[in-house]
Amino acid sequence: MSDAPTTEYDALLLVSFGGPEGPDDVMPFLENVTRGRNVPRERLESVAEHYYRFGGVSPINEQCRRLKAAIEADLAAHSIDLPVYWGNRNWAPYLTDTVRQMAADGVRRAAAFVTSAYSGYSTHQQYLEDIARARAEVPGAPQIDKLPVYCRRSGFIDPFADGVRDALARLPQDARLVFTAHSVPLAQPGRADYVAELQDVAAAVAERAAPGRPWTLAYQSRSGP
Repeated sequence: MSDAPTTEYDALLLVSFGGPEGPDDVMPFLENVTRGRNVPRERLESVAEHYYRFGGVSPINEQCRRLKAAIEADLAAHSIDLPVYWGNRNWAPYLTDTVRQMAADGVRRAAAFVTSAYSGYSTHQQYLEDIARARAEVPGAPQIDKLPVYCRRSGFIDPFADGVRDALARLPQDARLVFTAHSVPLAQPGRADYVAELQDVAAAVAERAAPGRPWTLAYQSRSGP
């Protein structure tokens, strides 16, 4: 497994964080996310309330289903015969189960597209570890190369700029432009790279969508105690 992709693959692997798809999933999901970190039960129950407000459903799995379908359609439109698989870190379909299916299907080399676009530990390095762990658990697992970080690519930035531009057109002239991102602990490895990339992406989106308009980068989803 490498972070430097080669040029020939016989499958594409979509890798994501995973999320609950109903109220009964919420606590098991949070236990998966925090396993080994000694997070108090009351803290998990507090976080769970945010999910219960939305029926216990995170949108991420459905977004991954739509992304997978869109990738498959685009490959077919370009006559590219490449199967697309999907595996998550914290919820079904679990990455190890997906890698096991890939091995059973005879996949030998796959490129992994991770839905996290940024550098840092939890947004990049941990996915490399997830892939390595899954491969270690599956006899005959395929080689899997994680595709490079892509947050600064125009294909990532331009759709955000389009969305911001459309939204601002429907808002008052003095509307505040605030970019939000998931927080990471201050001591987490790679944090400086993550923050720098977020700043660069926010600046690029703002420049494309609203030149000269002030903007702010704010963090959400508090990590840690």
